[in-house]
Amino acid sequence: MYDEILLATDGSDDAAAAADHALDHAERYDATLHLVSVVETRTAYDNAIVDPETVAGNLRKEARKTLDLLAERAEAAGVETTTEILEGVPHEAIENYAAERDVDLILLGTQGRSAFKRALLGSTTDSIVRSRVAPVLVVGEDRD
Repeated sequence: MYDEILLATDGSDDAAAAADHALDHAERYDATLHLVSVVETRTAYDNAIVDPETVAGNLRKEARKTLDLLAERAEAAGVETTTEILEGVPHEAIENYAAERDVDLILLGTQGRSAFKRALLGSTTDSIVRSRVAPVLVVGEDRD
């Protein structure tokens, strides 16, 4: 049913919950799991106080750490993975990646690390759900 599954993560709690589902689906369907994280290029740090390249470098390091941990979990489960750090507007980068690789399923967290916690869906998730690039499974952490 699924040969290519994409998990887009920002390291948030909801993305971690989506990772559990992504690993389960990839293992169940013997699918390749594409692990991606997007470094946002539209930055609020574009001023003389904070160097945007320093911020981007820190975000890339954090993304690499998250992707490496997920890849280790996938390897332990026998799931084939690819990892990639993308740059740009998150929903556009994820949609382009999915389209270029003929992804069969995209998994995302309900909300990312954005400050807009009251929204039902985060803006990136909302945009990807509406894009119709591939079926999307949206997962949130259990909030009892």
